Amino acid sequence: MSQTVSHSVEGSVLNDSVANDSVANDSVSDSTFALDEEECRRFQISVELAGRKWSAAILMAGARGARRFSEYRVLVEGISDRLLAARLKELEQEGLIERDVQPTTPVSISYNLTPSGLQLISLLHPLVTWSRTRQGVEAP
Repeated sequence: MSQTVSHSVEGSVLNDSVANDSVANDSVSDSTFALDEEECRRFQISVELAGRKWSAAILMAGARGARRFSEYRVLVEGISDRLLAARLKELEQEGLIERDVQPTTPVSISYNLTPSGLQLISLLHPLVTWSRTRQGVEAP
């Protein structure tokens, strides 16, 4: 038996089919979400972009002051140069990072977070708080 559960968060709405008659989390059932198919696709694309391996770490490095490729490489431990270059290019194409090329000798390239990139970092911060609470870790 399927039940439609509605939840709301700051005016947005998402329809959620539940396979049984009970809702596992009463705090969620008090809200109403209703997203149509198009909004669900936008949500999925956004979550996948933010959750792509290394993307959040690269954005965080930019928020922490990295501007040059070598600075990103130091702040994002474990990423290869090839993958860092590919992710920076993807994030640039998504409008989250802008690449600035100065025609000097040698050429100087820097990366900066766009307002959209900064906004994404601020939107992900509550996720860190949620994760800390979920894992029973106190805030620093």
